[in-house]
Amino acid sequence: MLNKTIWNKQSTRETVSGYLFMTPAIVVLGIFLIVPVIFTIVLAFYRVQLLGEVSFQFAGFKNFVRMRSDERVWIALKNTAEYVAIVVPIQTILALGLALILNTNIKGKSWFRVAFFLPTVTSSAVLTLIFMWIYNTNGLLNSFLGFFGLPTYNWLGDPDVALKGIMLMNIWATAPLFMVIYLAALQDIPESLYEAASIDGAAPWEKFWCITLPFLKPVTFFVIVMGIIGTFQLFDQSYIFSSGSGGPNNATLTIVLLIYQYAFKNLDMGYALALTLMLALVIMTVTLIQRSLFKEESLD
Repeated sequence: MLNKTIWNKQSTRETVSGYLFMTPAIVVLGIFLIVPVIFTIVLAFYRVQLLGEVSFQFAGFKNFVRMRSDERVWIALKNTAEYVAIVVPIQTILALGLALILNTNIKGKSWFRVAFFLPTVTSSAVLTLIFMWIYNTNGLLNSFLGFFGLPTYNWLGDPDVALKGIMLMNIWATAPLFMVIYLAALQDIPESLYEAASIDGAAPWEKFWCITLPFLKPVTFFVIVMGIIGTFQLFDQSYIFSSGSGGPNNATLTIVLLIYQYAFKNLDMGYALALTLMLALVIMTVTLIQRSLFKEESLD
């Protein structure tokens, strides 16, 4: 009985000590994460007046109903969905392909790894400005296309290709990050499995299909989910490309850029927060669908 009492006191003391050590992190998360999320959910149901005398008028579901008749919301959703549907698969396949190549015994693979990873550590704004120079009517890309007799484009001013230009830039800049993740996972696959498969007479594609891909399934789930979240949150490149307008002709308007415009240009904060909640629900839904498709119960 005495031992049990002593153990209970020690366990309580350890629990209290643990929470005391976590208190700074809990306070920071509460102030900068939990409280803003709560305010977002609450104020999405209000009409917020920020000019002059600040006021909050309860609007119910009017902000959410308004989305149905807002043409720019549907344009932004279409652009964002198109961006996600094209960029995520291409950058995932490209990242896996680069990782497979760099996991072989090619000469200078360490230098290639560094070179491929450089775009990831470069500022997004700097990359965007570099690509705007490349995409200029008389820029590097059109000069390259013209040299080979291929058609040239007004990458910055043509609504049909403006979003594609941002896609190319993001695939080039983001794929190396996922390449490193895939490369780490590839090096964690036991070599004995490949040796056993070779003894059984398995072809290289059979090793890839039956050993590599199944072992990479949890990593692929992570890469795709992070890719979807990142692409749904596209803002800075679109903002810089279009000077904040989402042009030309709303071709580069994304849902996050639209939220920014309503919140900080139109000062329609309640409606912007309602759009934010809608975006969060879309990302959560897509992630849950992806989880069910991968049948991923655990990433351990």
